[in-house]
Amino acid sequence: MTNLEQIQQLKKEMSNYIIGQDEIIERLIIGILCNGNLLVEGLPGLGKTRAIRAMASLMEADFSRIQFTPDMLPSDVTGAQMMYKDGEDYRFRFEEGPIFGNIILADEINRAPAKVQSAMLEAMEERQVTVAGKTYPLPKLFLVMATQNPIEQEGTYPLPEAQMDRFMMMIEIGYLDKKSEIEMINISHNKIGSLGLDKFDENLIFASREEVAGVSVSEAIRQYVVDIVFSTRYPDKLDKDLAAWIVIGASPRGTLALIETSRSHAWLRGQKAVTPDDVKAVAHDVLRHRITTSYAAQAQKVGKDQIIDRIIELVAVSV
Repeated sequence: MTNLEQIQQLKKEMSNYIIGQDEIIERLIIGILCNGNLLVEGLPGLGKTRAIRAMASLMEADFSRIQFTPDMLPSDVTGAQMMYKDGEDYRFRFEEGPIFGNIILADEINRAPAKVQSAMLEAMEERQVTVAGKTYPLPKLFLVMATQNPIEQEGTYPLPEAQMDRFMMMIEIGYLDKKSEIEMINISHNKIGSLGLDKFDENLIFASREEVAGVSVSEAIRQYVVDIVFSTRYPDKLDKDLAAWIVIGASPRGTLALIETSRSHAWLRGQKAVTPDDVKAVAHDVLRHRITTSYAAQAQKVGKDQIIDRIIELVAVSV
């Protein structure tokens, strides 16, 4: 089997465990192909934890779940220097924390206080942690899927813009339809890992990343991506309504993320080059957490997805 066929098989087998959430499954795969991190927002019980557990189980990767609470310390995430007795002497050694897994579920990350979020930011961006002045590298295969509950505000600390920008994509998930929920009932007794399916080696991910990097991005597509991002920064040049709705636009990191996720989206469909449809397919997930809306937008109940829809509608592409 080719790398693409194996990744498609991974996606198919994940869907055996998570019914009706094909979008989050594909975004997880895109995230790991792009070596990026994901922020998932949705109500409890919609399959977020099950999805990432399924990926870790099928890939034989080390899975860590971190439940964030307001009283956490950075050492609860990174690990700490522990003292032990060696003969007559006392020595220190570093005990790794849960962040040293391959696939990390950062559950309700917006409950973490500032120092813990700072430690997470270093891990996500630098792929390392610093404890007692010493730096420790994280595994080569590393993905953080952080979740936050959109309906609870008490005891939460809104993520700073700098940390939000470190997430390659922000995914919003909703309730299942009736057909999917009935199917979910039928397979609810299947525990992850109980079906005896083949495991996927992490080297498959590294080889697939090389193929994704080979997907062509034409000059016209590059210009299209830049035009979309610049429309979030200078909306007055595109539309007066957008100018009234947007306060802060996407960063250059958003431009790079839009290119890379478009590449992965194209590769998953067997394409050799990125098309405008690939860019449009991932634009909402890449941009929605990188746009700050105005009070006028909130008063008019104009959501970020509606704003991105308007930008995609107005920005022209020539290919």
